[in-house]
Amino acid sequence: MIEKILALDPLILNIATIAVEIVVVAIAFVILNWILKRIISAIIAAPALARWQGIAKKTQANLRTLLFLLATLLILGVIGANLYLMYLGKNLPQYTLELVRGIPRQFWIDTGIALAKILGLVIAATIVLRYVRRVLAFLSTRTKAFEGLAANDESIEKFFGALSRTLSVAAWLMVLALAAAWLGLPAAVYAFIMLVLRIFLIISVGILILRALGALIDSADALSAKYITESKFAGAYERLRSLVKLFRRSIEYVVMVMVATLVVMQVDAIAPLAEWGPRIIRIIGIIFLARLVIVLAHYLIEELLINKAELTKPQRQRRQTLVPLYRSIIAYAVYFFAGVMIIREVGINPTPVLAGAGIFGLAVGLGAQNLINDVVSGFFLLFEEHFLVGDFIKIGEAEGIVELIDLRTTRIRDNAGRHHIIRNGQISELINYSKDYTHAVVEVGVAYESDLNKVFDVLKTTGEELKAENDMALEATSVKGLDNFAESQLLIRTVTRVKPGCHLEVERDLRRRIKIAFDENGIEIPYSRRVMIMRKDGEPVPE
Repeated sequence: MIEKILALDPLILNIATIAVEIVVVAIAFVILNWILKRIISAIIAAPALARWQGIAKKTQANLRTLLFLLATLLILGVIGANLYLMYLGKNLPQYTLELVRGIPRQFWIDTGIALAKILGLVIAATIVLRYVRRVLAFLSTRTKAFEGLAANDESIEKFFGALSRTLSVAAWLMVLALAAAWLGLPAAVYAFIMLVLRIFLIISVGILILRALGALIDSADALSAKYITESKFAGAYERLRSLVKLFRRSIEYVVMVMVATLVVMQVDAIAPLAEWGPRIIRIIGIIFLARLVIVLAHYLIEELLINKAELTKPQRQRRQTLVPLYRSIIAYAVYFFAGVMIIREVGINPTPVLAGAGIFGLAVGLGAQNLINDVVSGFFLLFEEHFLVGDFIKIGEAEGIVELIDLRTTRIRDNAGRHHIIRNGQISELINYSKDYTHAVVEVGVAYESDLNKVFDVLKTTGEELKAENDMALEATSVKGLDNFAESQLLIRTVTRVKPGCHLEVERDLRRRIKIAFDENGIEIPYSRRVMIMRKDGEPVPE
């Protein structure tokens, strides 16, 4: 059969041989492109590399372009080599057959055995992975049903999904590495695939650890919320529950740094950078402990000084005023020591840094006199207790209830809900309505024709009713007498001693009562009237 084919026109045979070789090269590169595409898709499907999907797609496109160029160059090389052989007078089919026959038989036997082993390994991996997925799906279902909790279902499902994808990708990378070794490819190919496999396993195991920790923390948090809610520790748990998120984030950062360190150690060129891993982990631990100390300190201060203590209203106001100061001092002190420890971990001696910071702080302080003035004024306000949190005060145009006093600013909420932030150094004139008592001052106008004795009696009676019915009034209303002769009314001044900060509410209540009492006794409260006279053109204006 081969002799009959070789007996055909040599030119046709040569062209056919070139075409067959080109087709073989094209098929080989198509298969290689398909294998690389499947590998990249499988790897990027793992949660460990999900965020790199955009880069993976660009990499896949670049590899496709590179393979196309290589295939094109190889095809051009095949065509050129064959044309050169044709120029030398070689019969391409016969020359190719001689090359093939020159390959030792053992090579074909070894290649066939390797392909059979690879095929068997692929079949075995497919079957095993199918059963592994079923087992993981069963375990995921049983784990989500534990204790009837639904809060951790998402974390559990993500964990088992990540585990399934990790095992699949790792298995196929191992199959690829063994295939490269069995086919006798260069050792560099096997070493590269094993490097990719190690890096992938490190990243995937790190992600699995994160998923497992997330599932455990979510489960523990859900169980705690379930059993602690009805206990006496429910309030404390809700206050400190933010530490659970802080702990989870810290653990995640530690695991990420460990994974990055192990990955760097796999690449000889950047392996020395791995020594920074333990330092970064210690820095994360310092930050976590600092935040933990601050949260616990804030909680204990509020519980011991305010919530658990039996205090009078002035004592409670005084402590509510000083607690933010204590919290700020503790936070600044903890952050300062944490910063010193972090500088030491980085490998820098903190003593020169602190000395330089002191000089820099002095220079900044000289240029920030307003800030220093605010802080000094804040100290005096806090310790001299000119006003406390909860007092009703007036500073300039701002009038309302004090919400917060810190070292630099005072914050007031007025009756319209507006939030005034005033620098402590700008407080020059202060009116405090919340010291011991205050006066509710109401001025009421009556007509000039009114009987003042009757008006005073009605106001006195109304003031006594106010004292009896309004708990904020400390004394009955005092009628001070005729205060002014206005244009159309007589102004009468009344003063009522009331509880601190309650003057506005009592003034409103007293005005309401005065209006009702005047209506019942026929006392007129003058108000402006406007008379409109309509006339036709030419009519005289009435005098």
